[in-house]
Amino acid sequence: MPTTNSSSAFRVGLVQLCSGRDVARNVRDTVALVHEAAAQGADYIQTPEVTTLMELERPRLLAAIQPEAGNVALGTFTDLARDLQRWLHIGSMAVAVDDGRFANRSYVIDPNGRVAARYDKIHMFDVDLGNGDVYRESESYAPGAQAVIADLPWGLLGLTICYDLRFPALHRALAKNGAQFLAAPAAFTRTTGEAHWHTLLRARAVEAQSFVFAAAQAGRHENGRETFGHSLIISPWGDILAEAGVEPGVVVADIDMSILDDVRRRIPSLTHDRVFDVVRATRDV
Repeated sequence: MPTTNSSSAFRVGLVQLCSGRDVARNVRDTVALVHEAAAQGADYIQTPEVTTLMELERPRLLAAIQPEAGNVALGTFTDLARDLQRWLHIGSMAVAVDDGRFANRSYVIDPNGRVAARYDKIHMFDVDLGNGDVYRESESYAPGAQAVIADLPWGLLGLTICYDLRFPALHRALAKNGAQFLAAPAAFTRTTGEAHWHTLLRARAVEAQSFVFAAAQAGRHENGRETFGHSLIISPWGDILAEAGVEPGVVVADIDMSILDDVRRRIPSLTHDRVFDVVRATRDV
């Protein structure tokens, strides 16, 4: 059973994966590590982006991805949450949608096995990192259009996915609409992770004065992509409460809500926003 029923404290577990091209194997690996997180007392368990399939080639995506209705992997995860009596957050999985593309969708599942929240990734990872490292997420995925907050027993969870991390306005909006925790499940590349992962996550925690939970993909995947790992749990003060390495596994940390209350009381920046115009300066003549 969960470690606590208190509204002021709970335990977070992050599952770090190295997902491949076999959906069934990825699901089995995820189930095993979710069980491990539950055994360590986690009340809320989060998995990374693209939990069920790490794939860039569109023909392979078309062959492997199902719509939400009747989705075998999703059914396994809802059963798992109910069996373990835990809150299970599938950081994302690809699901087929009507326009022939896919949604990169998060699912927050309650301990009764019901989907409590869905979120479709808003910002598409369309980048050229150099040396032939090019990604065009929008070619296969349809972006979401709504920010989403999930109601957990301990507070409100703002949902984001991976590349969303680079857009502070999203996180600020979630916090100003009540979010006390921010979810950032990801599959950061090794290149961008080494440069920016820790900095961005700590910045979002400090700016939004929220706890951040970021389960990550890690290692070299079957499709040749290499991801950074280092799943992180971060306090609203920017302190790292738990960090994984570069292999699949589980990390946990206890969340004390009094920390959030203290940070927001000491520096109430979420109430200090000002409306302003941006002008281009001109030189005096």
